[in-house]
Amino acid sequence: MDYGPAPESQKEAQAWLEQHGRTFGLFIDNAFSAPGELFASTNPADASKLADLTQASDADVDRAVAAARRAQPVWQALGGHGRAKVLYALARLLQKHSRLFAVLETLDNGKTIRETRDVDMPLAARHFYYHAGWAQLQAEEFADHRAVGVVGQIVPWNFPLLMLSWKIAPALAAGNTVVFKPAEFTSLTAMLFAEICLQAGVPAGVVNIVTGDGRVGEAIVNHAGIDKLAFTGSTEVGRSIRTATAGSGKKLSLELGGKSPFIVFDDADLDAAVEGLVDSIWFNQGQVCCAGSRLLVQESVQDRFLAKLRARMDKLTLGSPLDKSIDIGALVDPVQQQRIAALVDSARAEGCTVYQAACEIPANGAWYPPTLITGASTSAAVSQAEIFGPVLVAMSFRTPAEAVQLANNTVYGLAACVWSENISLAMDVAPQIKAGVVWINTANQFDAACGFGGYRESGYGREGGREGMYEYLTALSEDARPAAPLLEVKGKGKAAAVAGNDSPFAVDRTAKLYIGGKQARPDSAYSRAVHGADGAFLADIAEGSRKDIRNAVEAAHKAGGWSKATAHNRAQVLYYIAENLAVRAEEFAARIGAMTGNKNADKEVQASIERLFYYAAWADKYDGLAHQPPMHGVTVALNEPVGVIGIVCPNEAPLLGFISLVAPAIALGNRVVVLPSEAHPLSAIDLYQVFDTSDLPGGVVNIVTGSADELARTLATHADIDAVWRHDGSAEGCAEVERLSAATLKRTWVGGGKGRDWYSTAQSGGRAVLAHASQVKNVWIPYGV
Repeated sequence: MDYGPAPESQKEAQAWLEQHGRTFGLFIDNAFSAPGELFASTNPADASKLADLTQASDADVDRAVAAARRAQPVWQALGGHGRAKVLYALARLLQKHSRLFAVLETLDNGKTIRETRDVDMPLAARHFYYHAGWAQLQAEEFADHRAVGVVGQIVPWNFPLLMLSWKIAPALAAGNTVVFKPAEFTSLTAMLFAEICLQAGVPAGVVNIVTGDGRVGEAIVNHAGIDKLAFTGSTEVGRSIRTATAGSGKKLSLELGGKSPFIVFDDADLDAAVEGLVDSIWFNQGQVCCAGSRLLVQESVQDRFLAKLRARMDKLTLGSPLDKSIDIGALVDPVQQQRIAALVDSARAEGCTVYQAACEIPANGAWYPPTLITGASTSAAVSQAEIFGPVLVAMSFRTPAEAVQLANNTVYGLAACVWSENISLAMDVAPQIKAGVVWINTANQFDAACGFGGYRESGYGREGGREGMYEYLTALSEDARPAAPLLEVKGKGKAAAVAGNDSPFAVDRTAKLYIGGKQARPDSAYSRAVHGADGAFLADIAEGSRKDIRNAVEAAHKAGGWSKATAHNRAQVLYYIAENLAVRAEEFAARIGAMTGNKNADKEVQASIERLFYYAAWADKYDGLAHQPPMHGVTVALNEPVGVIGIVCPNEAPLLGFISLVAPAIALGNRVVVLPSEAHPLSAIDLYQVFDTSDLPGGVVNIVTGSADELARTLATHADIDAVWRHDGSAEGCAEVERLSAATLKRTWVGGGKGRDWYSTAQSGGRAVLAHASQVKNVWIPYGV
């Protein structure tokens, strides 16, 4: 049976455009500016012009930031209840005008009216309702945090209004003001949203919307008046933003590209999996960062599944997005169409089989049929690149282990789907996949209560949920951090050491590196003398090199079993370390006193022991959450280790600073490559004996001494390190770590040019530190359906 056309009326949307003369200025300080330099917004389904929008200038961005800065203290002072009322009003107005928003979005973007009406609009309103609740509860639930300040937000064209809601709702709830840039192609619903901001009573300057091309985004990124940036878009642009903001102190969250696996096991409900796959890859014409663009199907059912899939593809309809019976709408722009076609042609040239649904393609507009590619190698462009179109690449696997290996064979880590009737198998596979979201026997489920975001080159930070609120908040303890002047590193060569020895036959006092649970000589074959506070020679230390970092990283990866150990087991090991350190407390205090001249070194050792107990206590208590979204099921938010973390330790409190950074990292299952205090490294190096007697597996903690600047560069550029922390007080060094990390989009946690009170739990403990040592994975599990 075929369905006849069911067109949605565009009368009201066209009337709204006419009401504005089809020309829009910028929305700054609760007023629309006079139109300036214009660019056209077109309907991708028929290439007709919808309206003209204003290309914002640098001066316009300055005005928007200034307005946001003036408004921010007043907006924050309004209090949680006052902000909650405004957010609630925005949610109600989105519902009240939902059909107008939906039709306007479809005209501007090309996605089907079914998607804008039934997916985008309810979710957009849901985000404002949900975050109205967080605003109300902020004083109670986030009492030790404050708003970041002025937030710059940049979104793509695939979910224009929904991305606006994801960004603006939590920012406003937390007490921030925003300068928001919609995508150049799809700005019209942002203009309509500006109108409802006036109706909802949003104070002047709280929401500012500036339109235009990438130059506007660049002006926002580089503006000194922006305290935090939130970006959703391509990985390439995300890298450039990370590079541009390095050393600026701006808080940054990035939600970037993806190449998400869709895994089908042989015991799956194949018909249901086919429908899930249609929703996963052909939803929004495949222009979705989390689209299930890589089909991995178990070999025993591959032929049967692909036959069902091709049959289903042939039933998909393509045509006017305003037709409620249409499955696939128009691509956003002809440039996108050309890019997709080029990638598919490259697959043909490599000998792949390309199957395309027999869809009738409209004469005008930007279109591309549903496409299935088989026979591609794992290294082919279509297997690795984000196509961002209605193109699926399929390959087979034999075992669950092979499925996980193929799933993780990508630089991305945004989302994944697992289809199996064996829930034990599905829940075993889900944590092994490097992705921020895993859907089990479902696809493309979203809710404001459930965080969304990626691993690896899919970015960092989360949108939605409690973790999404933290992206727009700053811990109050950060405001109280002290200055941290760099300490001079004494001793520059072996010659200085000889003078301190009583004879040329004195016992060699050279502290070696600690890699893979063993002492190791440096590859460089160089050492450096360490002198005490009184100038006396204490010992020689090894000068680590790039190769030593490489060996340490390899050892850390071999110790992957630590991440799979139970939290209880990790806690026990940390307690053992504390216990064994306590036995040697006097020895360590003497070492610290000799190095630093600290008269109360015993206090630092005792604080280090307590800090080990503190993080041992946290190891099995930093639990995830179970959300109950509107879906009939549960979403489990798991706190997972980041992986291998490179750590540059402070010069002040050399033992306590080391413990305060290493303990939380390993408590949550990470493995670390640590650069101890460059000025005072000996107490950290002495810990190897404590580790060896405390059941800590080799490779979990690796210690490399040497130049902090040189070795930090190696950590930041190493492809197999997942995050870098630097807290030695070097502003230039921290900026360099952020800049160099952009190549692989590592997570970073740096102290900038300030220090940290390592004795204060508020500044060096708690959930804020543990959040840096973990990443949240949301696993969606439907039941009863």
